[in-house]
Amino acid sequence: MRKIGLTLLTAMVGGAMAIGAYKLLETKSADSMTFEDRQKVYFASNKTAAITSSAGDVDFTQAAAAVTPAVVYIRTTYSAQANSGRDQMDDLFGQMFGQRLRPRQQTPQMASGSGVIISPDGYIVTNNHVVEKADKITVTTNDHRRFEAKVIGTDPNTDLALIKVSATNLPIVKLGNSDDVRVGEWVLAVGNPFNLTSTVTAGIVSAKGRNIGIIGSENDDDDNNNPFGPARNAPPRVNKAIESFIQTDAAINPGNSGGALVNTKGELIGINSAIASHTGSYEGYGFAIPINLAKKVLDDIERYGSVKRGYIGVNFAELNEDNASQLGVKNTNGLYVNDVVPGGGAQAAGIRKGDVITKVDGNTIYESSDLQERVGRLKPGDNIKLTVDRNGETKQFNVTLKADAGTPRTAAVSKSAEELYNKLGASFQPLTQQQKAKYHVNSGVLVTQVRNGGLFDDTEIPVGTVITSINRAPINSVADIDKAITNMRNGMVVISGIYPDGTNFTNSFQVQ
Repeated sequence: MRKIGLTLLTAMVGGAMAIGAYKLLETKSADSMTFEDRQKVYFASNKTAAITSSAGDVDFTQAAAAVTPAVVYIRTTYSAQANSGRDQMDDLFGQMFGQRLRPRQQTPQMASGSGVIISPDGYIVTNNHVVEKADKITVTTNDHRRFEAKVIGTDPNTDLALIKVSATNLPIVKLGNSDDVRVGEWVLAVGNPFNLTSTVTAGIVSAKGRNIGIIGSENDDDDNNNPFGPARNAPPRVNKAIESFIQTDAAINPGNSGGALVNTKGELIGINSAIASHTGSYEGYGFAIPINLAKKVLDDIERYGSVKRGYIGVNFAELNEDNASQLGVKNTNGLYVNDVVPGGGAQAAGIRKGDVITKVDGNTIYESSDLQERVGRLKPGDNIKLTVDRNGETKQFNVTLKADAGTPRTAAVSKSAEELYNKLGASFQPLTQQQKAKYHVNSGVLVTQVRNGGLFDDTEIPVGTVITSINRAPINSVADIDKAITNMRNGMVVISGIYPDGTNFTNSFQVQ
């Protein structure tokens, strides 16, 4: 009886703790909850049978069944002008990314990719290159429902994008922990290669922390959002991209971009992004963005419209046996500091030119991605511990990340509200009461991101602009924008607002 009583007591205490945790999360404001918090609430009230990791006989059926319903097919439409840039990328990367359906025609073009639903109310993660410059984005779910999607925001530096469809009670993929991923473990890639929807392939994790130099390599002259600060005459280039890919031999092909890489528990550990190929098709290796990096990026985009990224403020060279002797250092692992950005976090902490950064938060740095991915998860004001070798002496520095020093680019308009919204090519955040008082306005949203090739980019409406009305209707939210942009006369969109310098403007645009 005592054993039974103890068992009952343990069960009651465990149940009470679970209910308490659920209620604690439930009472948090939806606006302040991260996607991971929201998923905890979702899975607390939507219990599913535990998925056991494969052992002995390999069986992926449970994981595949759990993930497939939440992986979507994305089809994008581009104007001929926007598509010319994508053709150049295809030439450069051998069609690594999306699947070109009708190449090189001077008519609207289409491409396809994949996405993963991460919130029941319609938020979907995909690759930036899948939706970049798209006029129209169509999402088809595994049960063949079709929606038009809007771009909430993008981050070219990680090749991530957050899009949204107007739907509720959608199936989602559970977010995992990419730090726990081990080389050699089984994984599944789920996506839509070659228009073959809901395709599952299996393989293993063959490496972690891969930096293959593919993100942003077509725009190396742009130092915006470089988490290490702007390049300053360093011999090796400093890429603004943050690459620390999970490498897998699960078959990934064109059309898989933006799809899910999951473990055998059905947990999302990465977003498939690229393949290493001479032909444009699978040749043995695929690369996925770690989900722990993606979590921070996606939460920032949803909350602020753009990524709040901090930077260390150093320009570095990755050490190896070849260049270590040239630089006059004994270390063959680590990052050689070529320069320290004035006013940056590294300078304030005491890091100098010629130092070799050997560890980040106690973890050894073997290549640049070991540091990039760690910094990419943090925001301005966060601290990071760097271990430095200075002339043979080991030193520790606590670096406070500074707000991004680069000025964001000044940051596309058709049938549905989603398509019109995407053509604007911008992301927005509602004004606070203090900001309204500052600008002496009763309504308004702040432009937080402007994407290349959109209407705001073409007309040089920059980040920091306040949009007060569209088509004479006051704007206070994204929902207001959706309503206003569909209320056009003779295909004209009229946007009024205040530039960052305080100048009022009203611009009229003809929508094609």
